[in-house]
Amino acid sequence: HRESAAITGTTPEKSFAALAGQIPLGRTVSPGEVAETVAFLLSPTASYITAQAVNVCGGLEMD
Repeated sequence: HRESAAITGTTPEKSFAALAGQIPLGRTVSPGEVAETVAFLLSPTASYITAQAVNVCGGLEMD
């Protein structure tokens, strides 16, 4: 966020807040949320899921 802040002339904190504000859920993802998704995909529960892209992005990207 430092590069983005330098380009826009703001602080890294404000740059990060602006990014989070673009996410429909209004916050960034936690490492635990990503890990839980990976754990699910590696579990027997997901054994019939093939060739899918899972966006853990709070709705920022809707394919």
